[in-house]
Amino acid sequence: MSNILELQHVSKKFDNDLVLDDLCLEVKENTFMTLLGPSGCGKTTTLRIIGGFTTPDQGCVLFEGKDITNLPPNKRQLNTVFQKYALFPHMTVGENIAFGLKISGKSDEYIRDKIKYALKLVNMDDYANRDVTMLSGGQQQRIAIARAIVNEPKVLLLDEPLGALDLKLRQDMQYELIRLKNELGITFIYVTHDQEEALTMSDTVVVMNQGYIQQMGTPENIYNEPENAFVATFIGDSNILGGIMLRDKLVRILGTDFPCVDTGFGVNKPVDVVIRPEDVILGEAGKGQMDGVVSHLIFKGVHYEMEVQAGGFEWLVQSTSMFPVGQPVSLSVDPFNIQIMNKPESEDEEAVVVDV
Repeated sequence: MSNILELQHVSKKFDNDLVLDDLCLEVKENTFMTLLGPSGCGKTTTLRIIGGFTTPDQGCVLFEGKDITNLPPNKRQLNTVFQKYALFPHMTVGENIAFGLKISGKSDEYIRDKIKYALKLVNMDDYANRDVTMLSGGQQQRIAIARAIVNEPKVLLLDEPLGALDLKLRQDMQYELIRLKNELGITFIYVTHDQEEALTMSDTVVVMNQGYIQQMGTPENIYNEPENAFVATFIGDSNILGGIMLRDKLVRILGTDFPCVDTGFGVNKPVDVVIRPEDVILGEAGKGQMDGVVSHLIFKGVHYEMEVQAGGFEWLVQSTSMFPVGQPVSLSVDPFNIQIMNKPESEDEEAVVVDV
């Protein structure tokens, strides 16, 4: 699969604030890529540079191998859907969808066919003559997408388009976006700070912080194999502990030796250890790898969330089994569920890692 888009050594400052620092990114054709990170990490600036709304101070943007860094947005083979849908309130749904086509000088027959096609794609076939101000937030979002796709972009950029929707509607629209991407066969680049959205919809997740790409990979890889503490804490909940890698496949955590599957970290080397809360197995005291006491309990609907004091550390545990506060328990972890990471080598790296 070839690259449809590349950012090469892109940097951007606003005043004296460095927002993007030598960013390099490759986007494969016909993928759903999500730029994920906290506010101020540079993800929206990256999207605006791709869309042509912001010009980088350094570096270039390549589209199908051609430099489009200084090309205006209307000359690029891509369209953008913003969180604020920017629909024209004085126009009907059909007129909103047709706006870009009319500017391009398309024929009336062509425009009618495209409106019908776009409305069918977003499951709003009978809405062409509706007043957009009378639509719900979810319906307006669909019209904004329909308006973008009638122009047949090769890349669709989406800047937190579901942020204003309620939880149920947001979840429904996540599935709609996946369906649209598969039916249209185009590349989606999606910006969000919502980890669940990123993991649900994406082929590729790009985790960003402080203008850097922290990690890039499949949702499964990002969640199960975080490369640093920032990724581990930003993508879901984690227990992050200091440990000593005694040798290959054996790590000491809080004075207890745990078998693992990691190799190549050396002998007696300090490391960071990530254990997801759902991977901690609670059982009868004295029958696991470490003993502790349940100190807190919350029912979350699909599971219980507990805090367990063990080895001088407060473990976060998620389980479908309930252990009441004050009950002695044992903790065990499967070797495959222990993720070993190198400790930060510099204060700068550490600052990037821990600033959540």
